[in-house]
Amino acid sequence: MKILLTGTASDSHTWNLVYLQLLLEELGHRVVNIGPCVTDDLLTAACHTHTPGLVVISSVNGHGYRDGLSAVRRLRAEPGLGTTPVVIGGKLGVAGARDHERAAQLLAAGCDAVFDDGDVAGLRTLVAGLDRAGSLRVTA
Repeated sequence: MKILLTGTASDSHTWNLVYLQLLLEELGHRVVNIGPCVTDDLLTAACHTHTPGLVVISSVNGHGYRDGLSAVRRLRAEPGLGTTPVVIGGKLGVAGARDHERAAQLLAAGCDAVFDDGDVAGLRTLVAGLDRAGSLRVTA
């Protein structure tokens, strides 16, 4: 499956993206890493260009809740991208602890999963639950 990997608009960190790219490739996926400081418009255009089965948004600067909300709302409003699976993770808030209310806002806006504080195991589980078309498989 093709995975589009991106940083958020305000996050200039790159090592998190390199790590995630290597991890996702190790899991057998093709990764298009569009890098840090990605605006909502750039992310939307990249999704149209690459037609990913999954979008992974990573942030470590503490503004992931805010930037992620903007990004996922833009993706969900875009024709053809409303059902593309989108997940976000990393250090999403400046307080350093998971903000359940803000995570719920991301989910309500259209994120399929929110992984805070380096929940790599959760990301691995989700990626394993995607079929080749990028649809989330329901397991009993």
